[in-house]
Amino acid sequence: MVAPLVSGVPHSAALVGPGSEVLEFDTARSADHDWGPRVLLFVAPSRVAEVEAKVVAGLPERFSGFPTVFGYHGQVRPGVTVTDLGSWLEGELGFDPRAGVSLLDWLSAPWQRLAEVTRGEVFHDGLEGAGLEAARRALSWYPEDVWRYVLACQWRRIGQEEPFPGRCGEVGDELGSAVVGARLAREVMRLALLLRRRYPPYAKWLGSALVRMPGSAELATSLGAALAARTWRQREEGLAAAYGRVAAWQNRLVLAERLDEGVRAFYDRPFRVIDGDRFAGALMASVTDPVIKGLPVTGCVDQMSDSTDLLVVPGRARAMTAAVLGL
Repeated sequence: MVAPLVSGVPHSAALVGPGSEVLEFDTARSADHDWGPRVLLFVAPSRVAEVEAKVVAGLPERFSGFPTVFGYHGQVRPGVTVTDLGSWLEGELGFDPRAGVSLLDWLSAPWQRLAEVTRGEVFHDGLEGAGLEAARRALSWYPEDVWRYVLACQWRRIGQEEPFPGRCGEVGDELGSAVVGARLAREVMRLALLLRRRYPPYAKWLGSALVRMPGSAELATSLGAALAARTWRQREEGLAAAYGRVAAWQNRLVLAERLDEGVRAFYDRPFRVIDGDRFAGALMASVTDPVIKGLPVTGCVDQMSDSTDLLVVPGRARAMTAAVLGL
């Protein structure tokens, strides 16, 4: 419907960016708000106003029975967004990857935003020069050393808390044990997706992303057992099985020295851990870039903060990442 309205105008057309339909997680429930026929049109900056006026004037009132003007994020407007690609990428990420992706760019871009840009459907990519597909290729996955660093930081997050479900349970705090166990389950889920070269989505879709990933059934079963456990020992058993599975995945990738995938005692205490710091250390030892090798093992912006108000504003995410990592 939209394509004839921009005939002869160099443009790209896609359904990318925010929206559960972009990541294919939408259901009938998704249509109860901020929903309608949508497409993003990217044109040269000098032609945005002209093309937008032409498209708005040419849209029919309805498409496949749905109104083409509807409420979207508090504003009633057409479902066709016309913008220039550079401005849109800057707004989503804080940088334009077509000009190159720096270390700060990689580590300050939230996983959800990276997924929103690299997934979704591109219907036409006819911009002159480097277009939308070039931007998506540049962000398709982390460079090898950045990937090792992010994985190391994810293992560090596990290593920092893995004895706590047992320690909480030992003093009769099953509630505290369950809370920490759930935190660790989340970190394992994110680690699993990162090992399979998938940007983890935000909390609402994290479980959906994991169970749709080929080969994840046993891992999901182990994590489900940990979350359903009524005692800390049962919880520890489920988590231990999950740790072993992601450890085996890492070993098969040969990203670092092969390590024992079994759990072991936490020093002389009766808690079983994988010792996530072993895997973090092996990954950091395999990094060859001296700048990355010298970074504190705190990670990318998602590993440093889960504040939505920070992650959805690229300038804030970028400023925090630069400050923490000294970039």
